[in-house]
Amino acid sequence: MKNPNDSFLRGRLRSFKFALRGMWLLMTTEDSIKAQLFIAVLATILGFYFNISNIEWMFQFIVIGLVLVAEALNTAIEKVADFVHPEYHKKIGFIKDIAAGAPSFAAFTSLIIAGFIYIPKIALLF
Repeated sequence: MKNPNDSFLRGRLRSFKFALRGMWLLMTTEDSIKAQLFIAVLATILGFYFNISNIEWMFQFIVIGLVLVAEALNTAIEKVADFVHPEYHKKIGFIKDIAAGAPSFAAFTSLIIAGFIYIPKIALLF
């Protein structure tokens, strides 16, 4: 909640603190985020190993961010749905399934981009 006594800068710093807390909660409590961060670290190591270009780095980090954002939003939607209706409900299940589809789209997109970046480099090894 906004504090009416906060200056603009103090309000932004407070928002930043909440954002960092949210990132920490995701990284320490959500298995899907942990898995995606592990994959992001592997992709970063591969990027250094294959000496990918600046443009390839840009695309790689964009899709890493896309996947993490989609996972975070999916988690938030699922938590709200569980809070609003803790027991099973068909419509809540439908909402949660749709929310789970978003990270899947992001992950498929990231795999396609990873293919464009790494398949030609791996092919050169053989």
